[in-house]
Amino acid sequence: MASVTTNAVALVALLSMLVPSARSAVDYSISAARSYNSGWLPAKATWYGQPNGAGPDDNGGACGFKNVNRYPLSAMTSCGNEPLFQGGAGCGTCYQIRCTRANNPSCSGQTKTVVITDMNYYPVAKYHFDLSGTAFGALAMPGRNDQLRHAGIIDMQFRRVPCNFAGMKLGFYVLRGANPNYLPVLVQYANRDGTVVKMDLMRSRNGRPTGRWEPMYRSWGSVWRCDTRDALLGPLSLRVTSESGKTLVANNVIPNGWKGDTSYSSNIQFR
Repeated sequence: MASVTTNAVALVALLSMLVPSARSAVDYSISAARSYNSGWLPAKATWYGQPNGAGPDDNGGACGFKNVNRYPLSAMTSCGNEPLFQGGAGCGTCYQIRCTRANNPSCSGQTKTVVITDMNYYPVAKYHFDLSGTAFGALAMPGRNDQLRHAGIIDMQFRRVPCNFAGMKLGFYVLRGANPNYLPVLVQYANRDGTVVKMDLMRSRNGRPTGRWEPMYRSWGSVWRCDTRDALLGPLSLRVTSESGKTLVANNVIPNGWKGDTSYSSNIQFR
């Protein structure tokens, strides 16, 4: 009996050492992908959608971004597995990617930049970029885009870089289905980190700002929401915080009489 007890204690002690180690490995894989200082990391790349498309048939994805086939994303998009997608917190993150001739004879070795816009549900590696057909083909030497796409899956390298959506300001899109008690807002085109980690709302009363910030919550992807019993009357101001901790305020960005399925432009951008 004593030996059984001793063995059980030893097993518990061993497990207590192994569990933190497993957690550290998971944390490391996410932190390495998020860091600007990790250097080039190995990954697998596949592609989906049309050969010269933006990935999803609706030019969107699990982050909620719209028209990713147009500027500034210009179809240079990717699904990311969890260390990259991060439950939606990685939406909008920018990565340089490359593949060399050692990875595939059609690879150019030149760097290209892609934006995380979708979730990769079936990863085949620790880091797995499921690229748009356009982005995958862009890794090839001139005239060998189709040959590279025919490979289907390749080894590649990636590193995080600041986003630079030249000429763009932060955009706010109020989703279809919004009403005075439910406000879902998509945030897009954030320079630098590409992501927003915190978002607050200030409502108006009798046409004037209340002066009180109310927290919004990530609903899914890059969509933040506010649920309230009291009707949200505009104009509404939005305060956004980037992953680096920088905060910007879009004053009265959503006007009185706002409605769903509508984009509202701001005059702010991270630098």
